[in-house]
Amino acid sequence: MKKLYVIVHKDLSISQRAVQAGHAVAEFCMYGSFSRWSNGTLIYLGVKGLAQLERLKFKLEMRDIPFVVFREPDLGNQITAIATDVHCDLFERIELLWLKLIVKKEYKKSMQYVSINLYS
Repeated sequence: MKKLYVIVHKDLSISQRAVQAGHAVAEFCMYGSFSRWSNGTLIYLGVKGLAQLERLKFKLEMRDIPFVVFREPDLGNQITAIATDVHCDLFERIELLWLKLIVKKEYKKSMQYVSINLYS
């Protein structure tokens, strides 16, 4: 099964990382016509900052690896995430992205909060 690699920069808050990764997946599904990914495995990776994400984008371009970029309008259209379904050795040097999300679970009339760690 094909994997989709989603890379965000870790200068963002944890919740922003999750949202931007989701935007990159949506962008990939809308515009990644080259895609052979069919809602299979998602691998979330995180680089240190915006400069490292832009450097990764440049390296992918130099290798002719197809990818999509998501730019966040609320952050001055800066690149916040990249997605590709092509495995690249560059990814082996990038850390997995840990996302700690708070999920609301309604139980009768009270709200319970459950903490979930998501990782690839």
